[in-house]
Amino acid sequence: MNQHIHCIINNCHYWSQGNKCAANEILVTSDEFGANQPDRIDATMAKQLTPQPAETCMATCCKTFVLKGSGDANVDRVQKMS
Repeated sequence: MNQHIHCIINNCHYWSQGNKCAANEILVTSDEFGANQPDRIDATMAKQLTPQPAETCMATCCKTFVLKGSGDANVDRVQKMS
């Protein structure tokens, strides 16, 4: 499957030229879930998480965000694609 995940958060560790997400996995969830979970809860744990509803796109967030240059790039155990 050849997917392109577009992201315009250019201070994210996974952001790449052309506004692409270079993470090999991402976790998109509800804002409520994202706000109440620690950063270590991410895409690598997706199969263990309970699906969450959202009423609009405004109520969703990318849980895979890691601040570029923060040194926390491996906190989520997600790797950048080569």
